[in-house]
Parts: sequence; C-alpha cells; structure tokens
Amino acid sequence: MAEALARLEVDDLQQSLREVQALLATPERNAGLRARLDALHPADIAYILEALPLEARLAVWNLVKAARDGEILLEVSEAVRESLIASMDSAELVAAAETLQADELADIAADLPPAVMEDVVQALPAEERERLRAALSYPEGSVGSLMDFGHVAVRDDVTLEAATRFLRRLAELPDHTDQLFVVDRAQRLKGTLPLARLIVSDLHLGVTNVMVPDSMKFYAEDPAEHATSAFERYDLVSAPVVDSSDTLVGRLTLNAVVDYIGQRNAESRLAEAGLREEEDVFAPVLESFKNRWAWLAINLVTAFIASRVIGLFEGSIERLVALATLMPIVAGVGGNSGNQTITMIVRALALGQIQGGYWRALLRKEIGLALLNGVIWGSLLGAVAYALYGNVALGGVMALAMVLTLVLAATMGVAIPWLRSRFGRDPAVGSSVLITACTDSGGFFIFLGLATLFLM
Repeated sequence: MAEALARLEVDDLQQSLREVQALLATPERNAGLRARLDALHPADIAYILEALPLEARLAVWNLVKAARDGEILLEVSEAVRESLIASMDSAELVAAAETLQADELADIAADLPPAVMEDVVQALPAEERERLRAALSYPEGSVGSLMDFGHVAVRDDVTLEAATRFLRRLAELPDHTDQLFVVDRAQRLKGTLPLARLIVSDLHLGVTNVMVPDSMKFYAEDPAEHATSAFERYDLVSAPVVDSSDTLVGRLTLNAVVDYIGQRNAESRLAEAGLREEEDVFAPVLESFKNRWAWLAINLVTAFIASRVIGLFEGSIERLVALATLMPIVAGVGGNSGNQTITMIVRALALGQIQGGYWRALLRKEIGLALLNGVIWGSLLGAVAYALYGNVALGGVMALAMVLTLVLAATMGVAIPWLRSRFGRDPAVGSSVLITACTDSGGFFIFLGLATLFLM
C-alpha cells in the first residue's frame, strides 16, 4: 500500500512538472501558470523549480505568490535556493523571511545576505529574536539545530481538566503533537503526557499521576545522529529538547528527523563520488567545475599510477597477451568488493556502531570474508582462464591473484574510513575514488607480478 501511494505521488509530481513545462511553452502563459502554481504544495513547487533550467526556473519563481516565497525557499535544495535568492532584491528577501518562524529562518540564514538578515532580525518581536539567536547558536548536526519551538507544555501541579481547558483555548496544536511536555514553575522538564493517556484518563487526576516521568529526552548539544537512531529504534513522533539544566527549550519531531536523514543520505552519496557539495543540475559550467575538479584531479593521479604499474610489466604482457584481457577482471572484482566493505563501514560509522576497540575485530572479519570469496571466485576464474587458454599455470595465477586482491580490498576498505575518521575527516568523502584507486593499482600489480614470477 505504501509503495503504491509513493508511486502515485511521484506520478502526480511528474504530471505537474509536465503541465508547467507545457504552460511555459505557450505565448499567454502567465495566467495559467499562476493558477497552476497556486494549487500546488510548496514542496511540489520546490520539486518543479529544481527540475527546470535556470531561465525557466526564474520565470516560474516570479509567478509564485510572494506570501509563499519563504516556505518554498525552505523546501528547495541549497544549490537551487542560491539561484532563487540571487534573483530577489532585498525587499523581497526581507518579506519572504518575515513569513518564517525563528527555527525555519535559522535553516536559511546562511544563504541570506547579511544586510537582509539584519533587517529581518530587527523586525522580529523580542521573543522570536531570542529564539532565532538560540537556534543559530547550535552547531550544524546537533539536536538544537533541528529542533523547533512549537511545542505545548503544561505545569506539573495542575489537573488533567485544567490541561484540557488549556488545549481547547489554543487555535490549533503544532504539527506532530503526540504528547504534551510537563514542566515545573522554572520550566524544567518533569516528564511527558501522551495525548492517548490524556483522552482516556479521569480528568480529576493530576498531571503527575498520568505523565511518563522517565520519557525520552534530548539535550540541545547532542549529535543529531544519536537522535535519529533513537527515533528509529523507539518509533518516536516527537521528543522534548532541554539544556544542561533540564530546562525545556524546544522539541524534536519526526518530520525534522526524516528531513535530516534524507539530507545526510544525499550528502553521503555525493561525498562517495567525490562531489564537495550538493550541485544544481542546471548550474553554470564553471560552478559545476569548481564542485568536481578536486577529486577528478586525485583520480587522474591515481589512474596515472595504475598505468605506470601496468607499464612495469609491458614485457610480460607482450609475451603473454592473455594477461591484458584477464587483468581488468581481477581489478574490477577487487574494486567491487572494496566498495561493498567501505559502504558498510561508512554506514556503521554514521550509526555509531563502531567503537575504537572494534576495528581490529572488524578487520579480521573482513579479511576472513575476503579469503572465502577469494577461494571461491578465484577458483572459478582460474578454471575459466584454463578453459580459455589451456594454461594450468595461468589459471593458478588468476586464482591466487584474486585471493590476494580481495584481501587488499578488504584491508583498504577498513583502513580508509578508519584513517579518515581518526583524523577528523568525513569517512564517506571520496571513499569510492580512493578504494578504486587502491584496488586498480594493487590488483594490476598483484596479477602481473605473479604472472611475471610464475609464467615468464
């Protein structure tokens, strides 16, 4: 059912995109485009903007209602947001920012010009200004940077009836409200009151009689990864966020956690490919070049090293041409195995599953797995090499080279993320480039070296 709904949602988005593209091609497009955009959710408009080239994107952006600019800027990717902000004047940016709450404004503050942020801050009420200052004070990747301030708190010295009357006076509950936060007179967190308990309990009971005193809570300085793991493990919808003195400062919701996980997954995929940051698909050539050149340069160096390794054995390849056709197999399988290892370890590091003392055990396990795979697949490839070329020694070299290359791939698959994490670097950045470089050069050297040693 969920898969069907997801497919339907994607189909609807694609249909909306096609309609907008068709309207862009018509002479009298403005009225029809504006009406179509007004009917779309801000997230859907963001999707459409990201899928359009710059000229068409700005044409659509200019037709969006000004009151929705802030919501859409929140939804689009950072790269596309930059292009939209660059097309707006200061007055438009200030008007868009003023429609956002403090925690939302903090999400796009880094992309806004300093002068615009100053005007926005000055226009905020004192309470919102303080909230914005607090939101900006938390480092990226912390719980505080993800939390919002839209929670409902009740005192621990009131009855459920009083709490219910308080809720009825509210215009509406904040999104993803599944529980109330119970605080004392000093706003220190005492527990949580699930709405499910509030509904079925006797209203004459006190809040303290029904609340959950030892409920899950997070500190604002906690790493966001810890919170995402807890939300997944305990099926949380919301959770209170407190400071070092247990004073309630905000809440974390499932919505923010899902967004963070999606962002981290996207960043990890980009980093593995050697991309320094998220890139606008339709960015100018120079901007894309700046994002991609560094790891391409590294890849060029490693490819040159691999070519020189092959060059060392030119004589062996000339004497036995079969080596030229077989050596890509060894390096390719080694690269695939190394990528499997490094992907698993980077994911485990992101989930906090690998502690300092576990690296040796992990290395032993991966080497053992590499030996098993090497024996199985090496024997198979050795038999294929013998069948093709009728050379028993060549088959044996192929089998042994496969074992040693897979052991190398396993070793580097563990060593690369370990070294990067130990020196405070993101283990995912360029991991696929590095492991491929190691297995290519190493695989060629192992196979051609063994061939030279045993076959020449």
